[in-house]
Amino acid sequence: MTTSKFFKCIPVGLLVLGFGCNTAPREKGEPCDEGDNGQKIEVSDEQMDHLGITNREYLSAASKRALQWPKIGNEWFLEFNGYEPLKGDLAYEEGVVRRDPSALLKHNGKYYVWYSKSVGPTQGFGGDIENDKVFPWDRCDIWYATSEDGWTWKEEGMAVPRGEKGSYDDRSVFTVEIMEYDGKYYLCYQTVKSPYNVRVKNQIGLAWADSPDGPWTKLDKPILSPADNGVWKGTEQNRFAVEKKGDFDSHKVHDPCIIPYKGKFYLYYKGEQMGEQITFGGRQIRHGVAIADNPLGPYVKSPYNPISNSGHEICVWPYKDGIASLITTDGPEKNTIQYAPDGINFEIVASIKSAPHAIGLNRSLTSDEDPIKILDWGLTHIYNNGDYQSIMRFSSRKIRRHLAKGVKVED
Repeated sequence: MTTSKFFKCIPVGLLVLGFGCNTAPREKGEPCDEGDNGQKIEVSDEQMDHLGITNREYLSAASKRALQWPKIGNEWFLEFNGYEPLKGDLAYEEGVVRRDPSALLKHNGKYYVWYSKSVGPTQGFGGDIENDKVFPWDRCDIWYATSEDGWTWKEEGMAVPRGEKGSYDDRSVFTVEIMEYDGKYYLCYQTVKSPYNVRVKNQIGLAWADSPDGPWTKLDKPILSPADNGVWKGTEQNRFAVEKKGDFDSHKVHDPCIIPYKGKFYLYYKGEQMGEQITFGGRQIRHGVAIADNPLGPYVKSPYNPISNSGHEICVWPYKDGIASLITTDGPEKNTIQYAPDGINFEIVASIKSAPHAIGLNRSLTSDEDPIKILDWGLTHIYNNGDYQSIMRFSSRKIRRHLAKGVKVED
């Protein structure tokens, strides 16, 4: 078989494509064989017309890929608007970092949000890491605020502080998420133990309370830790030098979010790998899930991990019988919305652009009638400068037609 003979072509009515096909051009009328694995798909005249492909004799690589796309509507598609500043205590404050807002909960007529808070500039890793602040999220505690309208916020105080010296969370607690279940409230968050060097292994902690106002009780050990099958090369503080990279989460477990699902508790998280590389899609960042019978654990990592090949911060929400996920920033499938009917096996349902970072979803908007209703508005953060970040409000709009200015079309 020559490299140009891969597609089975039918002159009219139906096109049969083989997967794993070479894209080399062929002479007009030259017959094509099936794909490498013998699997075929049937493509109708209607589908060809929909895609604007009118010449069956010549199919570009892009056309062949398009003909294999699943038949998906536009109900998951949206565009994000610009960010808007908050008022009150969550307005930008020079010298203060407020970032990584949790989901919003509504309780007794008020919205609640939790977030990472620290003060002072960032020095990085070039100085005295025992006393400096190496990242904006270093030396953070978890604070919370309330609002009646989602715009003007009152900072209520600290919810979860860093731990005592020598504990697993003595350096920083940050990137928090909230879950309400059966009348109790659960905060899960990242933790760092001193010293904060480039090879430090972040973990995930948890605290619970009977009220969103606390007081919060912390577990005395993490609920999730990185895989232990990576091997550093040498003793120099170089996170790229490894003898073995290990699992996708061998270096850090980040951005936790617990969702009650199918009678269990699904802890979705971001994994960072020892010896992380830059690929054609950017950083090697993937998501995983760990499952427990009880909100306090123990959490067991799924054997199907990683459950994404792309993404950064976790942004997941229930929809009908499955789980939806917004994949942003890193990897070949960044800037997509994905959906898993089983909470594990995610498929792309929309490609989007300009997604907010570190989204705090408005859980009160969850809807089984509209898969993206929860993205109508929520919170995010921005970098005001190299040292300080503030929490902002995002919004979105559904796009069903591309219309010129002044054109009105009735549905």
